[in-house]
Amino acid sequence: MIRLFKHYVPHRLLVLGLVELAVLLAAAEAGWLVRLWQIGGHAAPDESRLPQLLTFAAIMQLTMIAVGAYRPEALRSLRFSTARILVALSIGSLALSLLFFLVPALAFWRSNLFYALAFTLAGLIGVRVLLRPALGSQALKRRVLVLGAGPRAARIEALAQQEGAGFMVVGYIAMNDGATAVPGAARRSGIDNLADHVVRAGASEVVLALEERRNALPLQDLLRVRTTGVHVTDLSSFMERETGRVDLDSVIPSWLIFSDGFSAGRRFSAIGKRLFDLCTSAILLVLTTPLVLITAIAVKLESEGPAFFRQRRVGLYGKAFEIVKLRSMRQDAEFAGQAVWAQKDDPRVTRVGSIIRKLRIDELPQIWSVLKGEMSFVGPRPERPQFVADLEARLPYYAERHMVKPGITGWAQINYPYGASIEDARKKLEYDLYYAKNYTPFLDILILLQTLRVVLWREGAR
Repeated sequence: MIRLFKHYVPHRLLVLGLVELAVLLAAAEAGWLVRLWQIGGHAAPDESRLPQLLTFAAIMQLTMIAVGAYRPEALRSLRFSTARILVALSIGSLALSLLFFLVPALAFWRSNLFYALAFTLAGLIGVRVLLRPALGSQALKRRVLVLGAGPRAARIEALAQQEGAGFMVVGYIAMNDGATAVPGAARRSGIDNLADHVVRAGASEVVLALEERRNALPLQDLLRVRTTGVHVTDLSSFMERETGRVDLDSVIPSWLIFSDGFSAGRRFSAIGKRLFDLCTSAILLVLTTPLVLITAIAVKLESEGPAFFRQRRVGLYGKAFEIVKLRSMRQDAEFAGQAVWAQKDDPRVTRVGSIIRKLRIDELPQIWSVLKGEMSFVGPRPERPQFVADLEARLPYYAERHMVKPGITGWAQINYPYGASIEDARKKLEYDLYYAKNYTPFLDILILLQTLRVVLWREGAR
């Protein structure tokens, strides 16, 4: 994987993204040239229309990211991929039309845009057809050798078997640290020179997956492997990189303390993030107020009770605050104020509530909390104090998610479906910790873009 701004991007996605960026630029130029040929014009130097070409390519690629055209499902299925590309082109066309209205200097002629879109559709589908075998081949996967053959090593084996895995395991070595859970693992006692064994296996990385590290860490072996140029990675770092979450089953406090992350240098990023929240929330409050008022009337007409309700949530550094939401459940949804997990097909949800929850309209009033600075657009979802008290007692490191400001959307929301159990809360915590540890503006932008996918396809809505 390639690390961009502290976030890991698989090699195959980076290759595909760069190739498709070139296709988008070529399609935009082809659309321009075809239209000039039709009207008998002459092509101006390429530099004169470079801003238009770059704008077209950037908007289209951003919408492809937003709708999930680079997710594993899109890479496996041509049908799925084509559907997402069509949606991306439709949304991208609307975004370009708005941008052309606001900044006429960047505009295409309408006929130019039509031809560019036609070339784009053909080009992107063609690229996916041609590159699909290569993207799924072993050539782009890292070759990993695992030191260990117990349950921890078995977790790596299970991860390697998943579709879309960015690595392949070239061998397991049982280090005499417990029972063997991986069939066919070589015994360390049968290998004379471990460094030579790693090199002959063609491994580019060695992952340390020992069951018991105390007095069992093969320091001399690891030093010799490292000096051959092969990377040595502990299990927690490996799982974080491959899954995009902090693995609670393997992490220890010292790893969180000494590993890369939680950088103080992000203070400057936090200033930019707050400015973005202020400007965007002010604009969105103006734009969404009519929709919120219309929805409030519909909520009020359907069922008794107020259209809005307030709830206490736990925010930054564990400080409680109140959020405002449009009511989507019956007035008597909770007895005596007792917090209850939302369930699938929850009978307490009203008909209007079902619609606004799927479209996330009930979340719009929280923009006011963003404007006040109690929330951000991106961050871990704030939970109710009753849930937090229970989860902090049952899940390790749960309090650490409150070291960043809560958000309307977040890394857990775009990667994990709606959860209503302790196990779901544990999985979402792993994503929240990843966000808190690796926060950058780049990750925020990625989350904001992919929130569109979650809304369009109602992922995780209940």
